[in-house]
Amino acid sequence: MNQPKAIGFDLFNTLMTAHPNTMKEAHENQMRVLHEEKIEVEPEPFGKAYMEAAIKFIKAAHKDGRETHNSLWVAEALQSFGHSLSPEDPRIARAVEAYFSAFYPNSKLIPGTKELLAELGERYPLGMITNFTDGPAARHIIEVLGLNPFFRHVIVSAEVGYRKPHPHIFEQFVEAMCVPADQILFVGDDLDADVQGSRDAGMQPVLTTCVDDAKIPAAKTPLSPVEKEYPDDVPRISTWQDLLDLLEA
Repeated sequence: MNQPKAIGFDLFNTLMTAHPNTMKEAHENQMRVLHEEKIEVEPEPFGKAYMEAAIKFIKAAHKDGRETHNSLWVAEALQSFGHSLSPEDPRIARAVEAYFSAFYPNSKLIPGTKELLAELGERYPLGMITNFTDGPAARHIIEVLGLNPFFRHVIVSAEVGYRKPHPHIFEQFVEAMCVPADQILFVGDDLDADVQGSRDAGMQPVLTTCVDDAKIPAAKTPLSPVEKEYPDDVPRISTWQDLLDLLEA
């Protein structure tokens, strides 16, 4: 591995996790607001319709790289119950905001993350790319976790319109970091979005399996893989010390 001049990180399940109960709380928060807005739908059928819409839009986003948004999922789910609301409807916006409010108290850093970032920040410029469907929510999670001081640049897919592994988001990251792509190490847990995406962009990928190996409880997304096959040609770390050792090798 070539000695990098900068390091990039993914966010979810790389630097932090959300409690497994987060998605349930998010759904309950969203249902509460819909009820307050006099949009009457039953929680269980709506939850199923919302999940089906989420999977549909996320699969499309994976295919063409264009980021989706939860307001689209809510609007489509409501449509199936006879509620014709635009995704831009302020009532849907409030429901989405309530949904993400569950993430703020339930997001926790992986142990030792701040210490790692403080040490690395003395030697390298640090950046972050996160796939997240709502820009303000992502920024608030990062703020709540106290991560802002460590990063020169943070790129959120919802704000640029494309998600990893699309090359556009990595190109924007390289430009923002002012470091050639082949001199950037990128650390992430997703084999497609983080590893393949950063490698295709010319970076040096590092796969982190810290969450899995330490058995840290974490929320699952609708398309979270059940099983993973780790590539042999990509450095893999199980602890933050592994990353420090890799950089010293």
